[in-house]
Amino acid sequence: MKSFGRYISKYFVSFSILIIGLVFLNLLAFIRTFHLIVSDDYGGSSPQNMIADVNGASGPDGITNDMADSLRSRSIWAMFLDDTGRCLWSVELPADIPTVYSVQDVAAFTKGYLSDYPVFVRCREDGLLVLGYPKGSYFKITGNYYPMDAVKIIPIFSCAMLAIDLTALFLAYYFSRKKIICLTEPIISAITSLSEGKPVSLSISGDLSEVADSVNRASRILSRQNQARANWISGVSHDIRTPLSMIMGYSGRIAGDAAASESIRAQAETIKHQSMKIKELVQDLNLVSQLEYDMQPVHKEPVRLSRLLRSYTAELLSTEISGNYPVELRISPSAEAVTLNCDARLISRAVGNLVQNSIRHNPSGCNIVLGLNCKADTVCLSVSDDGDGLSAEKLTELKERPHYMESTDDRLDLRHGLGLILVRQIVDAHQGTMQIESEEQKGCKVSLIFSELE
Repeated sequence: MKSFGRYISKYFVSFSILIIGLVFLNLLAFIRTFHLIVSDDYGGSSPQNMIADVNGASGPDGITNDMADSLRSRSIWAMFLDDTGRCLWSVELPADIPTVYSVQDVAAFTKGYLSDYPVFVRCREDGLLVLGYPKGSYFKITGNYYPMDAVKIIPIFSCAMLAIDLTALFLAYYFSRKKIICLTEPIISAITSLSEGKPVSLSISGDLSEVADSVNRASRILSRQNQARANWISGVSHDIRTPLSMIMGYSGRIAGDAAASESIRAQAETIKHQSMKIKELVQDLNLVSQLEYDMQPVHKEPVRLSRLLRSYTAELLSTEISGNYPVELRISPSAEAVTLNCDARLISRAVGNLVQNSIRHNPSGCNIVLGLNCKADTVCLSVSDDGDGLSAEKLTELKERPHYMESTDDRLDLRHGLGLILVRQIVDAHQGTMQIESEEQKGCKVSLIFSELE
């Protein structure tokens, strides 16, 4: 997991660099935005410098023409007051500005404003020089001043930078998330496949290559284990066949020997019957193992299900089935001509297992119904009975699909558990679904639903 840690650390460092970059960008934007205003108002044309220039270019009798033109170009008005508060001369003086002032008036406007005009003053030995700027051009605090353009732009600047920062963070999050999903989605899918027992092979380069290699190694190990398990089951099944065939053969001879006593023949018949159960159990175990580990080839071809069910029913009725188990075939008109792309042998095996389950778990007898219905683009093949049924608790346990190597459910007699697992494996191999419905004393119904219609 070191590579995964490095992967996370790399993204953490990337986000840290992004945040530092945004701070630096904000600083540059702040400097760029306020530089012109600050340079204009605190540089050579600042109010303090302007009043110094006007002071040097003026006297009690007036101001030079060049300086007056400079003031007009900047929309600045000026006036000079003598010791008595009378205006000796002015430049572009607004009509609402008085020309005579008392001591109280002078004290008031020297704080910053005269009739809402920002003013800047310079005391001289012969009087008071006053420069007035357009209304709303400056925001003045006693002892200092601020350009109104700067004050007005602060909220706009703050909102704009906040929007830029949030957009940058969102884009970073979006593309990082997209990249992470792109890199991790194959790994997650592979892990999901591994959990389902399917082999995987990942090919990922970059930061997560080590994780992909670990998943591939785990897949190879599981594949070898599954192969060994399937081979072991297949070998055991093969080794059992010969002695089992001998047992069935000899028990059959004894059961048919007229010279043997009645009790001996009955015991031989029991041995033969139980040997047949063992044979079916071994066959189911081997087939379940092959399907689970994808070792059983599924030969799919178009199969008319109504014909398959009729053929199976005829074969079933020709066997020595007890009269306590009447079998009924119900095929709806809409499903009569339905063709399913499937392996006919496996589908027949699934139906047979369900029928045998109904027989084995209803010793007192029951009615068995084989049904075939078609709805929209799906076909439903069902096996139902009106026997003892299952309790809600037992039905829940059945739906949990216990593994055949782990099932200890005594009610299933092992054969029942393997039978349903085999049916489910066959349905899964055909991309179908299996549904179980049952209530105590109301029978049981198992539906196999497929959608690969021809």
